[in-house]
Amino acid sequence: MKFVDYVSVYAKAGHGGRGCISFLREKFKPKGGPDGGDGGKGADIIFRADAQLNTLLDHRYKKHYKARNGGHGKGSNKHGAAGEDLIIKVPTGTVVKNATTEEIIADLTADAQEAVVLKGGRGGKGNAHFKSSTYQSPKFAQPGEDGEEAGLILELKLIADAGLIGMPNAGKSTLIAAISAARPKIGPYPFTTLVPNLGVVKLKDYMSFTVADIPGIIGGAHDGAGLGLQFLRHAERTSLLIHLVDISEHIEDDPVDILGVINQELGFYHETLISKEQVVVGTKLDIAGAGQRLDILRQHCAEHEIPFFAISAVAHQGLDELVSFISERLITLKKLV
Repeated sequence: MKFVDYVSVYAKAGHGGRGCISFLREKFKPKGGPDGGDGGKGADIIFRADAQLNTLLDHRYKKHYKARNGGHGKGSNKHGAAGEDLIIKVPTGTVVKNATTEEIIADLTADAQEAVVLKGGRGGKGNAHFKSSTYQSPKFAQPGEDGEEAGLILELKLIADAGLIGMPNAGKSTLIAAISAARPKIGPYPFTTLVPNLGVVKLKDYMSFTVADIPGIIGGAHDGAGLGLQFLRHAERTSLLIHLVDISEHIEDDPVDILGVINQELGFYHETLISKEQVVVGTKLDIAGAGQRLDILRQHCAEHEIPFFAISAVAHQGLDELVSFISERLITLKKLV
């Protein structure tokens, strides 16, 4: 299934039914009086989070949503039926925004969570509603009100405890495959990962945490280089960022410079990302030449009091220590929230 995390749609809630103008006509009741019923309320448009969904693909092809109108009032004081609400299912983690103002209307972070995004119009009052001691035969009724309508932006942000960030081919996909049941595409070339992957890391005592593999970032991503910064929205909900740096000999750039480039791009996207706590992980420890680059990166992290680990995901070297630290740190961070 294709991964889609950003779409725009147009939606309109139901129109309220009109009130009825009617007078009672029965034998032996020549002046029965007004009996026009009220119109029914137009249907609301409701968005509901569904944990079984993981993409906004369906909404890429269905761009317009229109809820049912309310029924019109009838004689004999019969009220029109309310329109049945239109429920639109989206993946858990979806943010619904007004396309014009970019105001956040709903942020659906829990399974089955619902939000009324657009309200249906109120039904009009029938003429029976306006009868009074001084006005016995009102010959008017109210029309129904229009339902709300708007262009909407649906933006999916994966809900994960920790996010894997780094340059292309830093080893993010290999790591998530080694510590979880996720099976992302892995290859010896840049930008193997084109969409985020989500994995569940299971621990002892039935505990677990989720980790998101964010596609690789390069310098200039904020100007559209590489895959740009579009996938960094999936790092916004994380509590901890795990910054992977390739320390093998075939990488010419200084590992500390690589850290700086990625953090600069995080800052270009949003200041909240650069303020998140990070763990730096030197990867591909099994490849020759890692020694010197490893020492440079370890020393830098020690000087700046940044937690540092060196691993080989392929050889499963150092993974237990890394996973244990991440789980303990996440427990602490969640207690602080």
